[in-house]
Amino acid sequence: MTSIGVAFVTGASQGLGRAIALRLARDGFDVAVNDIQKSRDKLESLRQEITAKGRKSSVQVGDASSKNDVESMIASVVADMGELNVMVANAGICITKPMQETSDSEWDRVLATNARSAFLCYKYAGKQMISQGRGGRIIGASSVAGKQGEAYLTAYSASKFAVRGLTQAAAREYGPHGITVNAYSPGTIDTQMLIELGDAVGGAEAFYKEQAEKTSLGRNGEAPDIASIVSYLASKEAGYITGQSISVNGGRYFD
Repeated sequence: MTSIGVAFVTGASQGLGRAIALRLARDGFDVAVNDIQKSRDKLESLRQEITAKGRKSSVQVGDASSKNDVESMIASVVADMGELNVMVANAGICITKPMQETSDSEWDRVLATNARSAFLCYKYAGKQMISQGRGGRIIGASSVAGKQGEAYLTAYSASKFAVRGLTQAAAREYGPHGITVNAYSPGTIDTQMLIELGDAVGGAEAFYKEQAEKTSLGRNGEAPDIASIVSYLASKEAGYITGQSISVNGGRYFD
């Protein structure tokens, strides 16, 4: 099967990143996957799943908030797979604490992992795509908390609002090169991060129920719900959509 292009997904060892990587492989992309060193085994397993679908894949271990690592990983993807057509800046973490208990170092860590990493991926993927001269797709991870600030998610909310602003600014700059830049803004999605968030606020089961009741559909989302919107944004059909942060939240709110 002929590849329709090369995608690179950061934070891909589990949760949304894993689902996105597998969906893009199903769509016909060769997919490079990234996460940090402790997740290498999960990345290797994911790579095998991608190649089992008849697609090429490569594992890129590194810190998406490190300039040197991002430059090196993108260069490696291009060397291994020939080009870069889709960049999905998915890496992220969440710390659940009241603002008064959030330390400077925790703030810095969340902003680095969520916002700085997106900036670096947008910057160096954009540089590669411009040099190729064929346009491209850059897609980042915002959140419901990046559209409405959430108590006890001070740093996380700030970082996800930052991704929205970054996405809009990059869309303006990259548009003349045929590169679209968009973000996905999930609501409450059933992933490991949600489990950890539920545990942090006193119990996952009650938290899940409370979150589901806030939606119009009466349920929480699943990782394929997010992978599907990334699939569309990466497609040729989405060529006239840019600068958007698209809500996928079951009707928790409307914007």
